[in-house]
Amino acid sequence: MLELNNLSVRFGGLTAVNNVTLNVGSGDVVGLVGPNGAGKTTLFNAISGLVRTTGGSIRFDRHDVLRTPLYRRARLGIGRTFQVPQPMHELTVRENLIVAQRFGAEKIDTRQIDEILEFTSLADKAARDASTELSLTELKALEVAKALATSPKLLLLDEVLAGLETTGKRRFMEMLREMHTRFGVGIVMIEHDIETISALCARVVVLNFGQLIADSTPDAVFRDPEVMRSYTGTTVGAGNA
Repeated sequence: MLELNNLSVRFGGLTAVNNVTLNVGSGDVVGLVGPNGAGKTTLFNAISGLVRTTGGSIRFDRHDVLRTPLYRRARLGIGRTFQVPQPMHELTVRENLIVAQRFGAEKIDTRQIDEILEFTSLADKAARDASTELSLTELKALEVAKALATSPKLLLLDEVLAGLETTGKRRFMEMLREMHTRFGVGIVMIEHDIETISALCARVVVLNFGQLIADSTPDAVFRDPEVMRSYTGTTVGAGNA
């Protein structure tokens, strides 16, 4: 479904994403991890069309989307959330979904919106002001709901669990598990918590300094000496200098 080949993004003299080659299938749930500044969000921005690439190619659902505008990528089926929730100000929760649906799907389907509101536990908040009357957990749920309203084939989830307390995180994890099967959507998710990634994802991809350094099962990845070194600067069993 998603094919990246030698994808690079540079900002002046800084290489944020460096020759990344990655394939994500329609049934995949993939964790994207790496130290702060590894290029994870920049990779999402490149895939969704928020930043220009400086090399390589992006194909989605057999379409070359490297020069395709953001809204057309959304209409092909690329949905995403943002690490910091971005509700549309002065609009209700329901209106946020309506705008997102028109942007991504070019039509309004009120039954689908009702289903998404119920699925994300926002049905009783549908008439609330999205920017002023929601808790952090509800704002995170709204990010997911807006993305689902675009009828995505692939969802890019940028730290949707960050900042949530234990109960909220557990509820979100259950929702993400069900979302994959209920809506038939592939998922790539950025997440720092290794336990969470291991529980949700059958496959983990690791970036470090913009380069892909591992792509395997959670168990194999989190035992990989290069991955451990990227986080800690040392490998398991290394002696003290």
